[in-house]
Amino acid sequence: MVQEFLTSVPVVHTRSLEEARAAVERVYLPHRLEGRREELDMRLNATSDRTLTLGYLTYGAETSLRMPPTESCYHVNLDVAGRTWADRSGRGGASTAHTTPRAGGTVLTPDVTTTVHWSTDAEQLILKVSRVGLESHLSDLLGRPVGDVVGFDLGLDLTTDAGRSLLRSVEFLASELDRPGGLAASPLARAQLESYVLTQLLLAGRHQYSDALAGREDRTRLGRLAPVVAYVDENADAELTPELLARVACVSVRTLHGAFADQLGVSPMAYVRGVRLAKVRAELLAGDPERVRVTDVASRWGFFHQSRFAQQYRDQFGELPSATLQR
Repeated sequence: MVQEFLTSVPVVHTRSLEEARAAVERVYLPHRLEGRREELDMRLNATSDRTLTLGYLTYGAETSLRMPPTESCYHVNLDVAGRTWADRSGRGGASTAHTTPRAGGTVLTPDVTTTVHWSTDAEQLILKVSRVGLESHLSDLLGRPVGDVVGFDLGLDLTTDAGRSLLRSVEFLASELDRPGGLAASPLARAQLESYVLTQLLLAGRHQYSDALAGREDRTRLGRLAPVVAYVDENADAELTPELLARVACVSVRTLHGAFADQLGVSPMAYVRGVRLAKVRAELLAGDPERVRVTDVASRWGFFHQSRFAQQYRDQFGELPSATLQR
C-alpha cells in the first residue's frame, strides 16, 4: 500500500467478495465482481456531496468488475498504485475500446458497459460525477449548451501535463477532505476545488469537446453551422428565428434543422435557448445577490415566462437560477 486516502471516512474493510460488491454498489454503481475469495483484502473509503463522490479503493487481489452503462453519472478511476486495465463495449455487447495495463486511468461514461481488471497491488482514487454536474460545468466553460454524452476516450494518460495536473488536484482534494478543519468544514471552498477538478478532468480526457476547450474548434466538423454558431453566440440577446439563421448559413430552414440534428443533436431554437441559458448562468455567477434579480437577468436574455424559464434552467444546470445567484 503506497498511501491510503480518506481514512477519516471509512466505508468497509472486508475479505468477503459479497460485502465488497455490496459496498461499492452502495457508493458507486451496480456491477459484477469476480476475484479470488481467499486473497481478497478490500478497503473502501468515500465521501459524497451533491455533485461529486470521491473514494479510495483497493482489493488486495486480482479482480474484475463489469459495470453496465452508468446512465446518470461519469466515473473516473485514477491509479495511484499498481495497475488496472479496462475494455469497453456498446449496448450491443461488441467491444469498442480497451486500455493497456499502463494507461493510468479509466473513464466510465453513461452509455457503455465497462470492465475493469485490477492487479493485486492496484489502488485507485475514484470520482463519481453526476452527468448533470459535469455537462453543465462543460457548458459553462464553452459558453454554449452541451446536448449529448461527453464521449471520453476509455483511457486517461496520467503521464501528460494535463494528466498529472488532474491526479494532483484529486489527491489534494482527498487530502483536504481528510484533514481536520480542511475542505470538509468549508462547503464553499470544497465546491470551488471540485469545480477545478472537473475542469482538469475535461482538459485531461480526450472527447468531442476537447478542441473547443483548447480553442481549436474544428470548423470543418461544424461545416455550414460554423457561422451560425458564431452568430448565435454574438447575438444571443437579439431576436433569432430559424429563418434568420438559415439565411446566415445560406441554406433552407429544413436543411438547417437537419444540420443541427446531425451535428449538435438539437434543433436550432433549442440550441439558441441553451446559449441564452448559459449567458444567464454566467451573469448570475458573476452577480451580487444583494443587487441582481434573477427576473431582470432572465428578461435581458429573452426569458419572460419565469416559471418556464426556471424549469428550463434547472433541466440544463441541475439547480434553480436563484441557487446559482447565491453562490
